[in-house]
Order: sequence, then C-alpha cells, then structure tokens
Amino acid sequence: MFTIDQIKAAHSKVKSGADFPNYIQDLIKLGVEKYITYVSDGHTVYFWKDNYKAKSESRYATKPIAAQSNAANFKAGLKEHQEGKTDYAAFCELCAETGVDNWTVDMSEMTCTYYDVAANTLLVEKIPG
Repeated sequence: MFTIDQIKAAHSKVKSGADFPNYIQDLIKLGVEKYITYVSDGHTVYFWKDNYKAKSESRYATKPIAAQSNAANFKAGLKEHQEGKTDYAAFCELCAETGVDNWTVDMSEMTCTYYDVAANTLLVEKIPG
C-alpha cells in the first residue's frame, strides 16, 4: 500500500503540466489505480486495489467553482499548462474559473477526465505513457 507521504514526494517533482506524465508513472509504481482531485480545496482521494483509499489534506483555502462551465476556455488554459506555461496553483484557479469541479485520473485507462459541478464530463484526455 502507498502512503500520502509517498504521493507528496512524487508530486513535489511536478512543476508544471509538462511533468504530469512522469508523475502518473511514479503513482503507478506506488500502486495507485485511480485518484480524484477536487478543485474547491485541492484535496485528492487516491484508490488502490481492494477498495483501499487515502485522502490528502486540503491544499489551499476553499474557492468557489463557477456554476456555468466554459469548456473552450478550460481547454485553451489546459493546453498552456501542459506546455509548462503555468504552475499548479494557476491551473487550479483556471479550473475554478471555468467550472471544473474535479478531475479523475484512471491508471488502467490512462485517462484524465474533467467534470463540472453537475458531474457532466467536460473533457477526457489520454495520458501520454
């Protein structure tokens, strides 16, 4: 089983969205099968086999999530983040402003799915392996 401290160590290597694929590989090595990150306060729930899960602490003060999503603006900002032009804090702010409530990373599917506050799918992306 993994610990939140191990996950924090892996996450500490991430400086921008360009580092995301390597982060995912580190989590796979730890045995993480899936995780869900909540934009409102930045906490994440990590899942492992046999329904084991671990929850991180909030990463920042609670922020409001836009009730109306804007997928086009989100996708444009995500592209910049993936190119290494923004840091994680700026990415989370973008998510909140464009109505992204949470995202789920599925290691078996190698996808990252972004959801709005009504649990509608805004975007599904394949994670480069």
